[in-house]
Amino acid sequence: MLEVKQLSCVRDDRVLFDALTFSLSPGELVQIEGPNGAGKTTLLRIIAGLGLADRGEVCWQQQVITQQRDAFYRDLLFLGHTTGVKRELTAFENLSHSMQMHGHYAHDAIWHALAKVGLAGREDIPAGQLSAGQNRRVALARLWLSDRRLWILDEPLTAIDKQGVKVLEAVFERHVKQGGIVLFTTHQDMFIDHPLLRRIRLGAQ
Repeated sequence: MLEVKQLSCVRDDRVLFDALTFSLSPGELVQIEGPNGAGKTTLLRIIAGLGLADRGEVCWQQQVITQQRDAFYRDLLFLGHTTGVKRELTAFENLSHSMQMHGHYAHDAIWHALAKVGLAGREDIPAGQLSAGQNRRVALARLWLSDRRLWILDEPLTAIDKQGVKVLEAVFERHVKQGGIVLFTTHQDMFIDHPLLRRIRLGAQ
């Protein structure tokens, strides 16, 4: 369903990856690995249509994503290094706004998502008064509200404790078992020796 074909990327005269090719099918959980500077974030942004490769293409449903951006983005949930959380809005308002932008709204589902990420009791606090870890949790709560088939997550475990990691593992596993795809990077231990996990390693050039 998602195909990366002969993808090459050069930044500041340094080859990050060259002729990288792989595909992801429904029900797959894939971690991009590699040392700092190997191009993990760059790769995820290119796959998400937020950056450009020097060569190669990314296809979704057998069509190049640049030729079907609207359809691709309807299937994509991307969480990058920045949380995308508005500081002036509360945790609840941030999620409400996000759901309304995507054409659906469920009051009870938002409360449930915030409880899942450990923010019960902090729903009405402006994000600007929350810690960095709590803001990350607001962003991650979108996973419980998403019906997007493809999740691309860059370091989703930043500022998340061990219990939070377990909660995320559970929602990742649920998503792939329902036929979704999860592509992510992390510096933390996650899914150690898990039978569902496939790893793709980028090497520093």
